[in-house]
Amino acid sequence: MINKQEYYLPSTNGVNKLHVVKWEPVGEVTAILQISHGMVEFINRYDRFANYLAERGILVIGNDHLGHGFTAANDDELGFFPAEDGSKTVVSDLYQITKHAKGEHPGVPYYLLGHSMGSFMARRYLMTYGKELDGAIIMGTGNQPKAVIAAGKMVAGLISVFKGKRHRSKLMNTLSFGAYNKQFKPVRTSYDWLTKDETIVDAYAANKYCTYLFTLNGYQTLFNTFSFIMNKKNIQSIPKELPLFFVAGAKDPVGVNGKEVRKIYEQYKKMGIRDCKIKLYDNCRHEILNELEYETVYEDLYKWIIDKIATK
Repeated sequence: MINKQEYYLPSTNGVNKLHVVKWEPVGEVTAILQISHGMVEFINRYDRFANYLAERGILVIGNDHLGHGFTAANDDELGFFPAEDGSKTVVSDLYQITKHAKGEHPGVPYYLLGHSMGSFMARRYLMTYGKELDGAIIMGTGNQPKAVIAAGKMVAGLISVFKGKRHRSKLMNTLSFGAYNKQFKPVRTSYDWLTKDETIVDAYAANKYCTYLFTLNGYQTLFNTFSFIMNKKNIQSIPKELPLFFVAGAKDPVGVNGKEVRKIYEQYKKMGIRDCKIKLYDNCRHEILNELEYETVYEDLYKWIIDKIATK
């Protein structure tokens, strides 16, 4: 039995209410996993995975980020981060959820999983609040060359001068996602790069919370996040004893088919993080939790958490 609850907590921006979902085991809670979801999606897309863990004694909790899902005040706010520093505020919101969950279950081992854009936010979380965690799973992550980040900031800034920060630019969307489907031609949809599972792809394509264009403000927030998490001084602030597990699809374009994921993994190890593990899943695309091979991924992540609890 699982006790699933949905409720709202205040955002640290002082305006929005964060839509929170919690999957609580009936019985002893052996660990807590907080999920930081990806760009243009929402926390309830993790329902199958959360149920799997909750059935095994792990409480799962997460929120829709600012500008996403039911946290967005209305459709116009989807893809818009209503904060002076969107990246910092999203991470502060994640910490709010951490404090909330820990308050309900003090002393329980606590882990964070970040997927895609959520992995960028999770990496920033490690640099700011890493001591709050017993481990983290970095999923479907990547980096951008500094020149690309600088160009992206410039283009987004230039367009926003004329169109405003809430403008939804097809050009920015094409520059960001246009190449992701190329390696999978011929394709059925614009979202084939996410997973081989056509049922998941079709459900994604039919959901208004997955198909909107990010605003210019959203892209600027994304670029600012990259600037922060790629800064070596910030990476140095990650606790060296914190266990990290990097996972991704070997055919995930976000991580350049695993190349960027491995680079980040190697960089973190070089920076002195002692307990670092990596696994790339053969023939899997961006959303490994939604791949046809999802059961293997679930088992690996569950086993990693249990192993870390045992050696804590």
